[in-house]
Amino acid sequence: MVPVIDADIVQWTRPEPERAGTPLLVALHGVGSNERDLLGLAPALPPSWTIAALRAPMPWGPGFSWYPLGTPGSPALEPVDAAVEDVLAWIDTVAPEHPRIGLLGFSQGGSMALQLLRARPSGFAFAVSLSGFVVPGVVDTRDEAVAAVRPRVFLGHGDLDAVIPAEATARTSAWAAAHTDVTDRTYPGLPHAVSADELADVSAFISG
Repeated sequence: MVPVIDADIVQWTRPEPERAGTPLLVALHGVGSNERDLLGLAPALPPSWTIAALRAPMPWGPGFSWYPLGTPGSPALEPVDAAVEDVLAWIDTVAPEHPRIGLLGFSQGGSMALQLLRARPSGFAFAVSLSGFVVPGVVDTRDEAVAAVRPRVFLGHGDLDAVIPAEATARTSAWAAAHTDVTDRTYPGLPHAVSADELADVSAFISG
């Protein structure tokens, strides 16, 4: 069986001989984008971390998607969980080389980061969700397991974001406050994008 996450096109900030022993930041792009998109954030993030930027498996417009969009901010749960299992399978192939693993996602990738945290609450040092959201509809014990661990989470979004519905942003803030050790930031004047101020806050969070 061919792996869903293509290891050959993962974009790394370090060559393979220099990765072992470094903390790993797994970067998950937004819908319609690709594995090169979030590499542009790398110069603003802590250099001690190795970044691995993955490509989502589903073709979508000019890029790729982690799962079918459905209602904005409220996708169907099953395809999200299937995508999470695919990412976890890739992470398991590289995890032995890295003492800590963090997650960073933008938009749809942000929803993936939080869903990955739900799948393994103790498996990640933190999750950063930028202009993202928590997926609704989870009725099993995953959130109770997250609350027992209270992993570190950074939420960042702009108050002019016209892509993620306000309801989804509010739902995400409430979920994170109830289940995680959250840093929740709103950036005035920011649309569905990442700003320099936000990146500085993310860098400080990752270093914390």
